[in-house]
Amino acid sequence: MLRVAQVAPNIFPVPPQHHGGTERIVHDLSLALRNLGVEVTLFAPSDSVTDLPRVGDNPSLAALERRFGRVAPGVPAALDALQLEALRQRLDDFDIVHCHGEFAHAALLGPRRRHSLTTVHWRVDELDRALFFAGFPDLPVAAISAAQAAGLPAANRAGVVHHGLRDDRYALRTEAGAHVAFLGRMTDQKRPDTAIRVARAAGCPIRLGGTIDVGNPDYFERRVRPLLGPDATYLGPLDDAGKSALLGEARALLFPIDWPEPFGLVMIEAMAHGTPVIAWNRGSVPEIVENGVTGFVVASEAEAVAALARIDGLDRRQVRRRFEERFTAERMARDYLALYQRLRAA
Repeated sequence: MLRVAQVAPNIFPVPPQHHGGTERIVHDLSLALRNLGVEVTLFAPSDSVTDLPRVGDNPSLAALERRFGRVAPGVPAALDALQLEALRQRLDDFDIVHCHGEFAHAALLGPRRRHSLTTVHWRVDELDRALFFAGFPDLPVAAISAAQAAGLPAANRAGVVHHGLRDDRYALRTEAGAHVAFLGRMTDQKRPDTAIRVARAAGCPIRLGGTIDVGNPDYFERRVRPLLGPDATYLGPLDDAGKSALLGEARALLFPIDWPEPFGLVMIEAMAHGTPVIAWNRGSVPEIVENGVTGFVVASEAEAVAALARIDGLDRRQVRRRFEERFTAERMARDYLALYQRLRAA
């Protein structure tokens, strides 16, 4: 039996309670791998709630901030160091170590890098990643989209594995309400203000969910709150039930990103409900949204308004079918398992 360590970030518990797409993916992947006969050990914070074998004596950063308020900048690094020490003590227990954090694990793994896999859940085109990959050309990296892979050095590219979700988490909703939805961090990368303008121009009410970005807290107050009103409602952070209500009842999800999106988990969360997606043509979007089938890929606010006028012509059952064919956790796990087996044989 293949023995795999899944090393999650320490920001949120696994699975997350609200925001935390990476932690959601790590948990769904781990469960799906177990169903495929893989022996999975999860390295994750102590406030995680899972029946997977888990290693980790320290709480998540989110739990510490709830208890103590804003913590010192060095706390995340301390949590990572403690987690990696726990991993170091157990390295011989695993055939493959799959890391979903960044940077420090590469030095720890040493000669075990060739039997490891790293998934970067963020953009890879910035200077810190360039320095990192240049220093560790023997670190296999699985990209989460072809768009992200294009930013990786050839030496690091181990393959592309699109995200997937448990297919029983969200159910098909064949009847949509009148509103459109936005779900994501309230930040300039995700552009909730653009979503409000598009919905208003199209004459559609909009409901917005998501956390106020701790790295850019003023954005919500300056750019989003002034646009709220009877036709534009902010719901705050949402758990799975709240997320399902928002997305499942929506005519469409608006995804007006303003950055090179590495994947965009909310797009497939919407599709799991049968809800089509109107997304800007940046980063991974053309890989995820099938234009005219699961939504529309647009390049401007005017194109998004025009797409909303056509959105009811899409078949919500077909949107759900394409999710089941392309974006389930089982498919994701099988893709990763193929990479693990190739790395193990190397």
